[in-house]
Amino acid sequence: MHSNLPVDASRIAADIEALADITEPGRPWTRRAFSPLFLEGRAYVERRMRDAGLETHIDHAGNLIGRRPGKKGGGTLIIGSHSDTVPEGGRFDGIAGLIAALEVARSLADRGIELDHDLEIVDFLAEEVSPFGVSCIGSRGMTGQRPDAWLTRMADGRSLAAGITEVGGDVNAAKARTDIKGFLELHIEQGTVLEREGINIGVVTAISGITRIEIVIEGRADHAGTTVMPFRKDALVAASEIVLAIREAGLELSKTPGHFTATVGEFEIEPNAANVIPSRVRMLIDARAELREDMEVFCTHLDTIAARTAERWGVTIAAPVRISDVVATPCDPQVLAILEQAADGAGISHRRMASGAGHDTGWMAKVAPAAMIFIPCKEGRSHCAEEWAETDDIALGTAVLFEAVQDMDRRLSEES
Repeated sequence: MHSNLPVDASRIAADIEALADITEPGRPWTRRAFSPLFLEGRAYVERRMRDAGLETHIDHAGNLIGRRPGKKGGGTLIIGSHSDTVPEGGRFDGIAGLIAALEVARSLADRGIELDHDLEIVDFLAEEVSPFGVSCIGSRGMTGQRPDAWLTRMADGRSLAAGITEVGGDVNAAKARTDIKGFLELHIEQGTVLEREGINIGVVTAISGITRIEIVIEGRADHAGTTVMPFRKDALVAASEIVLAIREAGLELSKTPGHFTATVGEFEIEPNAANVIPSRVRMLIDARAELREDMEVFCTHLDTIAARTAERWGVTIAAPVRISDVVATPCDPQVLAILEQAADGAGISHRRMASGAGHDTGWMAKVAPAAMIFIPCKEGRSHCAEEWAETDDIALGTAVLFEAVQDMDRRLSEES
């Protein structure tokens, strides 16, 4: 452990443990957005914000905000993450970043350090996929990027608009923030790179774009016991070849400088009967790329794979369809440099890397200079009860945020 860190690791550990105790019985660690337990967790965070001398409120988008006024104003720096979890998910995903942000505010107060600009610690509403089927509700709402159509989505007999109202928001007062001058977020890596390489901090260059692609294979249903093997039009056999080809393409593209993954995550087979040759298969591919050119190469290759497979197995495969297509969001180069300088100054090892998962940073970065850092997590496990991050690693990341937010504040003052 590095000595003389400007943050208190014991406070970080105590707050994370306290939130971990607020969970559904027998389902560690479950505190889904819009649930009573979520509100209980938020109440705890709000108390800790007030203990740190922060002014608290819920904004129109349902985000919990702890504000520390600056000496001069002129804009706001934001640090934060989220307190909601996936079902039976981890106790560090989001929570580590939120408590790290709170600890930055506490450490500034401990040292009597006043920033020129306002500082906000934010618990974003519903970063994880919510019961309403959508995610990053708070960060999209804060920045004016939440689709209006989302407000009528229903779950548990209520609309999303009603859910936001229940947590203290006000959809009728929605207005995109224009005062945000910078954003930082700490998060567990949710992968094994930092752990494998023995590196303390990942400086995140971009939030990878996500493209979801549907492929439908039409074969012919026939009797499984009487149709001889050479004359079958088995949709599942063709689909199996495509799945393996997708893996091979993903492996090749993962060797390029940018982050790339491809996964067949949804798979449906018809008629799904033991004695019938499969007549139809639908699959949905989740492909993620840091570099747009890698995604275009993959999609072009997928078209070729589909055509080749249809011809080989005598089935019909329509051209793959992009169901959704979100390009990568790069982090701000100057903020990346600030984070690296902060790590260097504290003797903390670091490397650049992309995020394969989505985060609130991806939406904040569209409206203000933003970046995030990763800290190691055990065996890369995440979104599961076994998720674990060491307090010492979280404290090192928090120390980087502590130095970086002061540097960002100084630079903004110099530019004004």
